Amino acid sequence: MRKKSSPAIGFIFLTLLLDVLGFGVIIPVAPRLIEKLLHGGAGGTDSEAAYAVGWLAATYAIMQFLFSPLLGALSDRVGRRPVLLVAIFGSGLDYFAMAFAPTLAIFFVTRAINGLSGASMTVCNAYIADITPPEKRAAAFGMVGAAFGLGFILGPLAGGVLGEIDIHLPFYVAGGLSLANWLYGFLLLPESLPVERRSHLNLARANPISSFIGLRRYPMVAGLAGAMFLLNLAMFGLHMTWVLYTKHRFDWSPLYVGLSLFFVGVGAVIVQAGLVRKIVPWLGERRSLLIGLCIGALAYVGYGAATQGWMIYVVVAFASLGGIAQPAAQAIITKTVRPYEQGEIQGALTSLQCIAQIAGPLAATRVFGYFISDQTPMYLPGASFFLGAIFAAMGTGVAAWATIGYTSRDPHPAAEEPAKAATAEANVS
Repeated sequence: MRKKSSPAIGFIFLTLLLDVLGFGVIIPVAPRLIEKLLHGGAGGTDSEAAYAVGWLAATYAIMQFLFSPLLGALSDRVGRRPVLLVAIFGSGLDYFAMAFAPTLAIFFVTRAINGLSGASMTVCNAYIADITPPEKRAAAFGMVGAAFGLGFILGPLAGGVLGEIDIHLPFYVAGGLSLANWLYGFLLLPESLPVERRSHLNLARANPISSFIGLRRYPMVAGLAGAMFLLNLAMFGLHMTWVLYTKHRFDWSPLYVGLSLFFVGVGAVIVQAGLVRKIVPWLGERRSLLIGLCIGALAYVGYGAATQGWMIYVVVAFASLGGIAQPAAQAIITKTVRPYEQGEIQGALTSLQCIAQIAGPLAATRVFGYFISDQTPMYLPGASFFLGAIFAAMGTGVAAWATIGYTSRDPHPAAEEPAKAATAEANVS
């Protein structure tokens, strides 16, 4: 299987690229559509739209939280390919449903359905762990980041241009791209998990709470999971306030929002497709992780403090260097976990990420809405980014503590538990 790792990673790269393209084209226009649907189509204020955007993100994340462990564990049992294809197909149908949603309530229902099927990232991470030797995983996960970056180069820019024509048009394009993605995977994506490496499906462990308990088997992974939770609070808060913030503070149109995200994508591709494979082996996984996280924390301060639109681009260029953190973290995690538990652990990490995806946007949009409202004692539109900087700094500290003593070995000693215990886990039914 590992002799085929390069072509297989190429398949996953293109699959994620098409998936992110579909998601990216709606970013510049989704908050505007939500604002349009408020009050039965009468429209609403920036502050009201901010609250609605936060709850919409929470709805999506709640469904992912509930179902990601089940889908991750299911991929350990039946293989990665079928679970991935179901998730992508569901996403494609959802984009068309959003385009035709007549009310905000229906829009919420479509996002809930999409959240249920949104396990593609969980399964893709497990797929890469299946086919890539431990010493090459940082570079492999860097390619995943590059797929996201390239998707954000093309997707939001296209969404901004299409949104100027018709606010619904990006949703049609997103649906078409997702279904094209599904067809590509159906025809060309090979299975990565051999039958002999599959585990029995244990429903007792395939729920969010049990999956968290399972993290205790790997203390370093549990610590990194806590750190990533704090960082994701900041990241998802930024995602949900970016369009709102830039529109309110700089009066950016969907086109200008798309251009800014295009620049974010360019930085991600340069760093994660090119620099990661050089920097991470040179610095080591732990130092790459911590340096990248520190850069991210400082970037949030820069976003919140920017007083002119051009400053955002300067901060984005600096923040792109923080992209070395995620591939390094995934390399550490996948080295620590047994091969037949990759899907389950990735599902647990996705569920924890979903909690952040619920809480982060709710907190950030509420803080943003409050500090631009008439009730605020101090006008501070960048307040949500300053909150993100606090979360990111806390996450950096937790990551430093969790990885004390870690060196880039293959495999990490935590994976070398007694053979008897490993056999017992593999035979659980």
